[in-house]
Amino acid sequence: MENIRKGSHSIYELHVHIVWSTKYRYSVLKGEVQQRCRDLIRQTCDSLDVRILKGVVSKDHVHLHLSYPPKLSVSDLVKRLKGRSARMMLDEFAELKKRYWGQHLWGIGYGAWSSGNITDEMIENYLEHHREGPNNDQNFILE
Repeated sequence: MENIRKGSHSIYELHVHIVWSTKYRYSVLKGEVQQRCRDLIRQTCDSLDVRILKGVVSKDHVHLHLSYPPKLSVSDLVKRLKGRSARMMLDEFAELKKRYWGQHLWGIGYGAWSSGNITDEMIENYLEHHREGPNNDQNFILE
């Protein structure tokens, strides 16, 4: 319950595990490039009100476990993270620009898995409780 976040009109706890890789899985995220990638991801997350719960920048891919606000879709979040980091790293590191001459540092696509503390079974039990509750004549069942 300590991770519950609040907006002006919402209360939420949305977590996602996101993974994406470099184009052709080249091992280019090393040394200064790896540190700069980490810093750019942190900056982008801060600007979007996204909290990094855990994260790893490996030599050829990135893993992030994030808490994000409901106003932001996962696809938009990934687009911003990959887009800004690629654009800035290609501008700053000549060796990347030479290897990725087409301006595409990251591979197409990403993996995303939701996570949290509520299971499907808990939701079904909650809904079943409301279906059979004392005011069930006032409830409209959606099935």
